[in-house]
This record gives sequence, structure tokens and C-alpha cells, in this order.
Amino acid sequence: MADLQTLLVLYGAWLVFFNVLLEQAGLPIPAYPLLVVAGALAAQDQLSWPLILAGTVAASLIADSAWYVAGQRHGARLLSIICRVSLSQDSCIRQTQSRYLLVGPRLLLVAKFLPGAGALSTVMAGLTRAPYRTFVGYELAGTLIWGGSAVLLGAIFHPVVADILLAIDQYGQMGILFLGTLLALYIAYRMIQRWRVVKHLRTVPRLPVDELVSWEHAGRRPVLLDVRPQPDDPLPGAIAVDVHAPLDGLELGPYDTDIVVYCACPNEISAAMLATKLRAAGYANTWALLGGHDAWQAYREVPASPLASPATEQS
Repeated sequence: MADLQTLLVLYGAWLVFFNVLLEQAGLPIPAYPLLVVAGALAAQDQLSWPLILAGTVAASLIADSAWYVAGQRHGARLLSIICRVSLSQDSCIRQTQSRYLLVGPRLLLVAKFLPGAGALSTVMAGLTRAPYRTFVGYELAGTLIWGGSAVLLGAIFHPVVADILLAIDQYGQMGILFLGTLLALYIAYRMIQRWRVVKHLRTVPRLPVDELVSWEHAGRRPVLLDVRPQPDDPLPGAIAVDVHAPLDGLELGPYDTDIVVYCACPNEISAAMLATKLRAAGYANTWALLGGHDAWQAYREVPASPLASPATEQS
């Protein structure tokens, strides 16, 4: 820890800049504790707090602008890729989209305080085509709130920070081992919980997109339920449904009705969750669409596909 303090005193804003840049780029390297330590050193006149905040804002703007552009170009696919490393893949996309659609770019004011929400919220800003000027405004304000709070905490409690650093220096190995053990146990618990959910939902039958198309050509038209939080570009005739909404409000017809549920999440988890509830309620002919909305988009983009648009077929 003495080496960390020495590095901060020598390189100050540059160390903060690269730490924040790597964290905002998606690497599991927390920057908040370093900002608190930097704030404590600033209170002792060993660092310049304006330079600390300048490095924080510059790094965050660079990384988040890259996420914003990536969200514009790759959108939902990028959200899916990011959420695949989450311990709660089924709720990652749904919760992020729901939060962002509820408050819009204002979510960026607090996104950095929410675990895993920083990059996802920035991607959502690009995906929803929020004006870059608006994005930058909320991004700068959110970064100043996040980084400024850490620096302020360090400055106010700098004697306590010094004592904590001394204790970590003396008992660091034991403390790191203890925290590492707790983290490993937590991850193992969440992975086991996740495995049990996925195993249970595997019993829900999946319907490939090409088979759904063949049904429609044969005149067999199932009820399509879209459980995405942002139901843009839905399948023809699909009904937008909240995956947690009570089934009583759905008009699905008789119990032998064919029902296909789809989402935009890994392993069709959200769709399978609703399909499980429907099958338990008596709708035995219920499927989850294999690959979800992404699979349907990919299928209709193929020139030979019956779902391809005229412009695609001409090309």
C-alpha cells in the first residue's frame, strides 16, 4: 500500500486516468477505491484534486463514447454479448432496458454506482439513438458525481483512510484471502443457482424459426408473445407481454391454442419462464422460440428466406 501511495504522489492523475479507463472499458479493475485514496492524499496537499477529476472525466468519456458508438452499430447483439458474462443473464438485458426506457439518458447520472450498469446503460444510449450532445452532458455530470463523491469521501475521512491503508499493509494477505474466499463462495452459489434454473427451463420445448415459418405457410398461426422490454421490430402479429404480468390479463383463447414465446436473451430464459407458467396453467402447446428475436432477424435477412424483405431479395 505504501507503493500505491508513492505511485499516486508521483503520477497522480495519470494513474487515476488509466485505472478509470480500464474499468469503464469493462475490465474488473475497480477505480472507486483508488479515487478515495487519491482524495485522501489531496486533502493532505500531496495531490491536486482538479487533476484527479480531470483524469477521471477524460478516461470515462473516452471509454463510454466507444461503448456509445458500439451501441449504435451493434445494439441488441452487443447487449447480449455483455450479459453473457453476467451471473444473472436472464435478467441482465431485461433490467437494463427497463431502467433505461423508464428514465432515458438520465440513468447515466447514477449508472456508475450500479454494479454492471455503466457500460450497459451507455450501450443503451447508443442503441436508442440518444443525441450525442445529450449523452455527453449526462455522461459528464454522472462521472463528476461518481468521481467527485469518491474524492470527497477520501478528503473528509482521510485520517480513517490512512488507518485502513496501514491495517491493509499489515494484514493484507490474510484480508485478501478472506475476501477472495467469500467472493469465490458467492460466485459458486450464484452459478449453482443459475445452473438449476437453466436445467429446469430446458424442459420447455424450443421451436426453430424455420419451423415457425413453415407453420404459417401451412395456415397454422400460433399466438406470438413478445416478452422483450423494448418490443421494437416485433414478429408479425406478436403481442407485447410483461414476463412477470399475471396470466389473467392475456386473451389466449382455448387451452389447445398454439403459443410461441420469444425474447432477446441468452438461452431463451425469459421466454422459457413465461412458457413454463403458461404450460402449468393448462396451455400445453406452448414453445419458446429457439434463438429468440435475434434468430428471427438472422433468418429473414437470408435472401432465400420467405421472411426476407423485398429489398433484400432484390440484392
